[in-house]
Amino acid sequence: MLGGTYLSLALGPTAPLPAPPALAQNLESVKVTHNDEGRSGFQLTFRAGRAGPSDFLDDPIASHPLLRPFNRVILTAVVGPMPHVLMDGVITNHQFAPGEAPGSTTFTVTGEDVSVMMDLKEEIREHPAQPEPVIAALLTARYARYGLVPMVLPPATMEMPLPTERTPVQHATDLGFINQMAQRFGHVFYIDPGPLPGMNVAYWGPPIRAGVPQRALSVGMGPATNVASVNVQYNALSATTVQGTVQDRTLGVELPVVTFAPLRSPLSLLPAHLADVPNVKVKQLTESQGLSVLQAYAKAQGITDASADGVVTVSGELDTARYGAVLKPRALVGLRGAGFTHDGLYYVKSVTHTLSAGRYTQSFQLTREGTGSLTPVVIP
Repeated sequence: MLGGTYLSLALGPTAPLPAPPALAQNLESVKVTHNDEGRSGFQLTFRAGRAGPSDFLDDPIASHPLLRPFNRVILTAVVGPMPHVLMDGVITNHQFAPGEAPGSTTFTVTGEDVSVMMDLKEEIREHPAQPEPVIAALLTARYARYGLVPMVLPPATMEMPLPTERTPVQHATDLGFINQMAQRFGHVFYIDPGPLPGMNVAYWGPPIRAGVPQRALSVGMGPATNVASVNVQYNALSATTVQGTVQDRTLGVELPVVTFAPLRSPLSLLPAHLADVPNVKVKQLTESQGLSVLQAYAKAQGITDASADGVVTVSGELDTARYGAVLKPRALVGLRGAGFTHDGLYYVKSVTHTLSAGRYTQSFQLTREGTGSLTPVVIP
């Protein structure tokens, strides 16, 4: 417990149950990292060591059946009145570090979110007459036993694969194929745990840059400050446009493919794709053979959209006690106190939660496509 913050741990093969006292009392620290790309992960560190004759054969923590690989782990934090599922994952790694001094032996359990179970078996499978969003939803639905509920948003430009012309074929794991399809459109795929323990939202689509922003991150504002440290970087080489041509397989003619700016909802007043003209990077469209003009344009626009995410990056560490909430990744948050150039709304790209006795911090990374605030105020 930390100033009204509680952490609960549940473990088990399929339906996790609250951790027994032998594990809960020896839990030393917890680390959870959420990203909007790739798998999220967790790490549990336990105090270990043999306490008496009954532990002659093996360390009771290191040999505990609930900590075996591929057991499921659910971590829930209660900050104030609201519970937040920090992680629903699967154990994939053990680290045992014996120590000479009493109490210095540790046993560390590492794992990843439940999407790791989608990445175990490579398959060759046809998906006739199914566009990418349909394939993503159907593949995700195969893992309903892990509480996965598909949430799929189609891209702005998409082509229906007619069986007489082509059939999408999978040569990868389910997770690998879903990520391949997401990259074609500059989309992301991730598992968002919750809203209740045992439930997970499997999101496939563009980064979510809409909705009600979270409580603002405040810097340099005296008693209202809730950020322990913050660093802002502007990468002038990130913004990219694409140009090229494609021999449309349907029309049989060569057509131009050009992008000018990202199509995602703007968060800044001066996007780099406009503010840095004419010095914006131009990338030639490659590997377009066999594509239709719609497929080629979707690929090109995905490159431009993804490039905008790395223009402005804000990293820092949040004091959870002062903030009074759990910062959610893959959503919007306001920043204030950093000046007009860097204040305003940002997309939360990643959050790392670190919990131990009497301490709970959240390290974060925010991104957006340029500088200047679009809003006069943010939610305090």
